[in-house]
Amino acid sequence: MTNKKKFTQSFTQQESIPELGIETAIEVMRSGRLHRYNTLPDELGETDLLEIEFAEYLGVPYCLACSSGGYALHIALRAAGIEHGELVLCNAFTLAPVAGAIHNSGGVPLLVESTDDYCIDLADLEAKAAPKDVRFLMLSHMRGHIVDMDRIMEICKEHGLFLIEDCAHTMGASWNGKKSGTFGDIACFSTQTYKHINSGEGGLLTCSDDQLMAKAIIHSGSYMLFENHQAAPSKAVFDQIRLDTPNYSGRMDNLRAAILRPQLADLDTQCGRWNARYEVLASALEKCKKITIPERVKEEQFVASSFQLSLFGSSPETMQKVVAECQERGVTLKWFGADEPQGYTSRYDSWQYIQDIPELSKTTLMLSTLLDMRIPLTFSLEDCSLIADIIIDVVETYA
Repeated sequence: MTNKKKFTQSFTQQESIPELGIETAIEVMRSGRLHRYNTLPDELGETDLLEIEFAEYLGVPYCLACSSGGYALHIALRAAGIEHGELVLCNAFTLAPVAGAIHNSGGVPLLVESTDDYCIDLADLEAKAAPKDVRFLMLSHMRGHIVDMDRIMEICKEHGLFLIEDCAHTMGASWNGKKSGTFGDIACFSTQTYKHINSGEGGLLTCSDDQLMAKAIIHSGSYMLFENHQAAPSKAVFDQIRLDTPNYSGRMDNLRAAILRPQLADLDTQCGRWNARYEVLASALEKCKKITIPERVKEEQFVASSFQLSLFGSSPETMQKVVAECQERGVTLKWFGADEPQGYTSRYDSWQYIQDIPELSKTTLMLSTLLDMRIPLTFSLEDCSLIADIIIDVVETYA
């Protein structure tokens, strides 16, 4: 490679918080009333308003703002009545907080194979859902890739599975026109910095069931202030639940909610901007015969805040060389197939708190050549074109 092109921007630099969010956050700080329940009589705090607005956005009755997406997943299982040691189906290709949330709830992850298009393997799912003692599926729409949700719902109905959707990467996405997060019994979203709306840390839990939401609200740490919640069931639903349900204290505060509300109002526009960048990358990278990009089916209206590609047939040594050379030229790629966890990425067999981790040959093979890249909106379309050129140059040299 001569006259090597280089990229000089950061892959972790996000856009600034909208001015309205900054101004509202300053008002909250000046008031000193950051706690969600520290409001004036008849006042709706920023957290209340965020919950109302996100429920309206999804078209569901109930929303709960939490301290993180992982915490939301944890109390989703608790609200659903998981028992200690109970199995929970989940993607083998996911991020560590998903399996961690299952463990935190007292459950045991039952890992399901993943396919070459990065989605849960429906055949393996159905086989593992067959035993009568399997009641839960925590489905990750990992890196924004949405599996056939019509088939998922058929499997859940056939086997009586309680479905929790992990929508950390699909806020704003849809399947066949139906919003991600409105298929399952409960959905959980993340507002961590690298997600579609950014409060540093944070999460949102949504559902349509009175009992489940009442339990989640008490779990979140409402004490006896559950009546303050607006996107919530009526007071009567809480009569016994308020006494039977433990407090796990994981609330969102008014400061983070203030930051999020203007971003939520602009979410669909931002989703379009991410997808425009994805299209530039995909159009360029698919021309390289050594690179495989999964086809996105017409039913999947995705939000591409990250990009994934596979170098099928490449050795671990080749993968390491590609990652290292791209990094040398300013392009940060993460390899999910590495033997040792690195940064945010880890392979399922590194979660050794799970006893008797199965050998998942399809997932292991898929991860062995999978590369992952963030697409921050601080990148222009021209930046994405340059990034694609660098990746192609490196892959054609080393792979």
